[in-house]
Amino acid sequence: MENIYEISLEFIRWLQSTYPQFEGFFTGISNLGSEEFYLGVLTLVYWCIHKKAGRMMGYVLFFAIAVNTTLKHALRQPRPFWIDPQVGIDQTGGYGIPSGHTQYATALYLLIAYLVGGFWIWLIAGFLVLVMAYSRIYLGAHFIHDVLGGFLVGIILLALAILWDRRIAKNFKKRILGQRMFIALIVVGVLAAVYLIMLLIIGQPDLSVPWAAFIPEAELGSYEEMATAIGLLLGFSIGIILENSRIRFRADGPIAKRAARYLVGILTTVIIWRGLGMIIPASPLALVIPLVIIHYFLLALWAAYFAPWLFVRLRLADSDPEPGMSLRL
Repeated sequence: MENIYEISLEFIRWLQSTYPQFEGFFTGISNLGSEEFYLGVLTLVYWCIHKKAGRMMGYVLFFAIAVNTTLKHALRQPRPFWIDPQVGIDQTGGYGIPSGHTQYATALYLLIAYLVGGFWIWLIAGFLVLVMAYSRIYLGAHFIHDVLGGFLVGIILLALAILWDRRIAKNFKKRILGQRMFIALIVVGVLAAVYLIMLLIIGQPDLSVPWAAFIPEAELGSYEEMATAIGLLLGFSIGIILENSRIRFRADGPIAKRAARYLVGILTTVIIWRGLGMIIPASPLALVIPLVIIHYFLLALWAAYFAPWLFVRLRLADSDPEPGMSLRL
């Protein structure tokens, strides 16, 4: 592996020394994969632009976070700046492969292209994925094989999302509320179980490697990231199922109403996100993990269910009538 690391490091050094003027550009591109960016964009799409697209994007992203965290923790591979600190323009935490930024961009940008359609949309989405992957290499956050791994996992998740949309979603919506809830909980439970079993299999990390100093932070970060994913998936899954059954809000309407509900919604979202996050202690881990799950569960439940409920009550959004029952055979 040392030779593979060195090939990527040489490429990163060459990029940074040859094109130093691109540091700001690639830093900006990389910020498009931040938690703040996705939080703002996903809520905007779900509340104000296209409800189905927002639901799919949210679930794909939260599922992808769980998958990415599990794979990173299982493989326990370093980042470039762990080996050569000089290349670390973006010294983000956590293990290396697969690149989360690349994985999420691949799954989400190409999902948007699938939902919107059109040659130019696919071309733009593909370009954005490539630029995101390139930015992670340039900034010294990932090796070349890290972003290739992220791209591959993202493609697999995209394929699963398309399969769900074309073959499964219609029948899922016909199930009674309890069945839909049970299936959603089973999916989250399986992801959590796989992660716990993986931890038992891999055991303790190898602290004899040259980058051992980064491992304790990466281990803790992996636990918290998985707790975040579980909380988001639980809250969002329950929220969208309840919303579809009880609220059925519409994301269309006049621009003024869309802007008003986004302002109301995002302000409360930030309060929940930042406010509850501030009261979570740094230790012990046995307390931190359940609090992180609760924090992100409430955040996702607010965004998926309670915010639409509030929009309808404040007359900032219309709602579809409850589906009637037909006795016709």
